[in-house]
Order: sequence, then structure tokens, then C-alpha cells
Amino acid sequence: MKNLLLSTAIVAATALPGFAQEYTPDPNAQPGGMITVTYKDDVATLDPAIGYDWQNWSMIKSLFDGLMDYVPGTTELRPGLASSYEISDDGTVFTFTLRDGVLFHNGRAMTAQDVKYSLDRVTDPETQSPGAGFFASIAGYDAVTNGEADSLAGVEVVDDMTVRITLSRPDATFLHVMALNFASIVPKEAVDEFGTDFGKNPVGTGAFKLGEWTIGQRLVFEKNADYWRDGVPYLDGVTFEVGQEPIVALLRLQQGEVDVPGDGIPPAKFQEVMSDPAQAARVVEGGQLHTGYITLNVGMAPLDQLPVREAINMAINKERITQIINGRAIPATQPLPPTMPGYTDGFEGYAFDVAAAQAKLAEAGLADGFTTELYVMNTDPNPRIAQAIQQDLKAIGVEVEIRSLAQANVIEAGGAGQAPMIWSGGMAWIADFPDPSNFYGPILGCAGAGEGGWNWSKFCNEDIDAMAIAADSMTDPAAPERLEMWSDVYMQVMEQAPWVPVFNEQRYTMKSERMGGDDALYVDPVSIPVNYDYVYVTE
Repeated sequence: MKNLLLSTAIVAATALPGFAQEYTPDPNAQPGGMITVTYKDDVATLDPAIGYDWQNWSMIKSLFDGLMDYVPGTTELRPGLASSYEISDDGTVFTFTLRDGVLFHNGRAMTAQDVKYSLDRVTDPETQSPGAGFFASIAGYDAVTNGEADSLAGVEVVDDMTVRITLSRPDATFLHVMALNFASIVPKEAVDEFGTDFGKNPVGTGAFKLGEWTIGQRLVFEKNADYWRDGVPYLDGVTFEVGQEPIVALLRLQQGEVDVPGDGIPPAKFQEVMSDPAQAARVVEGGQLHTGYITLNVGMAPLDQLPVREAINMAINKERITQIINGRAIPATQPLPPTMPGYTDGFEGYAFDVAAAQAKLAEAGLADGFTTELYVMNTDPNPRIAQAIQQDLKAIGVEVEIRSLAQANVIEAGGAGQAPMIWSGGMAWIADFPDPSNFYGPILGCAGAGEGGWNWSKFCNEDIDAMAIAADSMTDPAAPERLEMWSDVYMQVMEQAPWVPVFNEQRYTMKSERMGGDDALYVDPVSIPVNYDYVYVTE
């Protein structure tokens, strides 16, 4: 990751358009065919300004595009809807030239006005986008968020095919931000037509378009014949079947009825699958920038007391929890995963120590414990992990009621600040882009703590926020002093204990025998769990 970030920094400084290697199409790729992907839960939304979970992330990425993109299967930036761009010497002005001939799914040509509209929309407080904070460096962002302006002063339409974006400060992550789903370009007329139902009637420029959505049953994506990238997608379409239990989905895959079980390999079946050479051959393993954690709502008593949050950190047996997922993870000590630049080597975090945890509760005046709730996604193994957490906390006198709900309901409760504690499993943080800032702003920073935000601990420390902003205001993402500053940010976060970092997990995807394409596409670090635009079928 450090090499990647260094190369990105060099290119940004020289402002060369099209700096990433263009993806070389698979010479064995065959066009045509449909695939079937299963999920236990229905999809909450396909609105790129709103959707922010691993289930809908790759779906949205196949329906929409942004100005920037990634080489498939990698975190290497490449231009998307922008054919080229230039950056000012001080790193605060980005001028994007748009591609000719890009059509929305409704047949209208995309223009620079659509770019401005989309960025204004995602930062409008009425949209309640969990990704709004990513755009905080754009000039005029504060005026929009506090109601003084209704559009971003820093986003300027130069002409139909040119957009100039001025930042209020340098932002080392800005090109990555322009590749996020939140920066997807949408047509105003479609949003106006469908209003809050735009997420059920998405219109983008992506490789696929929505053909059918039967709530609670399936979604069908159809190939966009007018897609602006030549040769892709290979597939004619993708059917997403929802309401499928993971164990049933695995059985159907074994019978040739399913191509990708979207919820992954059921933990209870993992050893069985991996011990069968025929099945193990269809498993793709990949590293990921991931941390699974428990959020502790600092706005709710008694979690508003630091000693209580420290006690909960000390009470959790992380080694035991990793065994619940067959050892497919390592215990976490901090928000950042070990492979992320800015990770603090040697930091041991809060050691598992029941006696010390009980002493912390006594310090808070809660020697007899207290009662609270833990929200959890209802897909295995998450309820079992929640039970392990429940048992650990019972040992220090904390009685935990488990609220096992569908993913969308857990996310809703977290965004609204209604959940005292949340186990993030199934929704745990996987980096949107390979930079330490991504583990802070949306899930630990003040910008993510608002209504609908992903900062479910509702932790907001303005001094730490200021340090984070200072780190991102450096133009070189890989500068040692910047990464050291990010290390300091996360160490100060851990001192306040708004989370219990639990583990850093490896990723496993299973596919049917007929699925083709590079393995990296099935553990794509950006299109999670699969990059549907570039996979294909062999029969």
C-alpha cells in the first residue's frame, strides 16, 4: 500500500492525465450470459448518495460512475467519466475534462452541469448522505452544511465538458474521493421524478442498468448496451436473489443453481468446504483493509463515561471471537488494519483483563454493573459473535440484550443514534480507498456523527478532527510526517475508547465452476464482493 500511495502522490504532483495503466481485457472473456448472486437481506437503496454497505456497494458501482475510477481488482486510480484532469501547483484546483458521448440510462448525454448537481446533492444536508463529510475540503462545503448556501461555491461549470473544483485546502485524498460511490454522477430529472424513491429507481451511466426490482425477492441488472467503456460488461445481466439463507445458497451453488453466494461461505460450513478439494478450488482468498469493531455510543449513559468504555474494551476476549470465524482474522488493537499506512506498530491496545475491567466499572460507580443493548446484523456468524460479547460482558456484571436485525435496520438505528452498542460484523469497515483518513472521517470524525452518519459511536472530538484535517492538508499522501500524524490521531482515539476494535478479517469469496475472470475481480478491494463489470461466464 505504501508503494501505491507513493506512486499516486508523484502523479498528482505532475498532474498527468490518465496516469494508471488501462485495464487489459481478458483474452479468454466470452460475452453473454446471466449470473445469479444471492443475499439473505434485501437491498435498502441503490442511491449512490445514500447506499453505504458492502451489499449494495458493488451494485451501485455497476450502475453509476464518477469522475475517477480504479483499475479492476486493484486500488490503482484511473480516470472515469473524466477523460483527463489538471491540478494546480498548490494542489487546490482540479480541472476535469469530461468524456464525450457518455449517456445516462435514460438516453440523455451527461454534461458538466450533472457533475455540479451531483456534488451539490450529496453535500446537501437534506440528502442526509453518510458520505457528505468526504467532500469537506471543497470550497463552500461549510456554507452548504450550515444552511448559508444551497450549492458548493468550489464546483464551477466552465463549459458543458469541463468542471473546475476548488478546494479550501489541499487534500491528499481528493482524487480517491472522486472515485467513491458518493461522487457518482446522477441526472437531476430522474431524482426530481422519483424523489426519495430514486434509490429504488436508479439512473446512472454505469455498465448495467436496473431492469427489475421485486422487493423481498430479486433485483435484475441488465447490460447497458450504450456503456461508454468499450467491450464491457461481458455479462448480459446479473440476477440478485434476496431472502436466501447462506447455507441454502451454498447448497444451491453446489448444485449449479447459484454463481456467487453474496454473503460468503457460512462459517459453520467453512472447514467442510476447504477440506473438499473440488469446493476449495472455487474459493478465492484475498487480503482486505478491514476492521471489525463494537461501537460504544458516547452520547448514552453510562457509555458516556470513559472508564465504562475502557472496561468494555478490557472485557472482550478477541482471541475467542476470531475462533468463531475459524481463525480467518487476527485480533485488532486499533481502528486501522495492520497493512494500512499509519498503523501504529507495537501498540497493544486494551488487554483482555476481567479484573481490570471490573475495577474500571467500580471507578465509574457501577461496581454492580448495568444493563444495555447490542445491535447486530442477523446473518451468521454475527449473532454468535454477539452472544460471545454478551458472555464476556456478563463476566464483569454488564447485562446485554441482543437486538438481532436485518442489516438495513441496524444501520438505521446506528445512524439515528438509537443503539447503545453495535457489533459491526457484516457491515464492518473495509477501506473505500487505501489511505488512513478513510478509517476516520466517516466512522470516527465529527462529520460522520450526524443524523444518518456511519459514526455510530457518535464520537466527536474537535481537537482530533483538527489534527486529521491537518494531516489531509498535506499534498503528498505518503509523506512520513503525514502518516505519523495519522498514527497520533488513532492513538488519541483509542485513549477515548469509542470503539472496541475486535479483529482484522481476511476475505473469502466462492464462485461457481462456470465463472471466469481474474481471481482479483472476486476479491476486488473496491467493488465488494465482486466486480460485476469484468467477470464473465465460460458456458
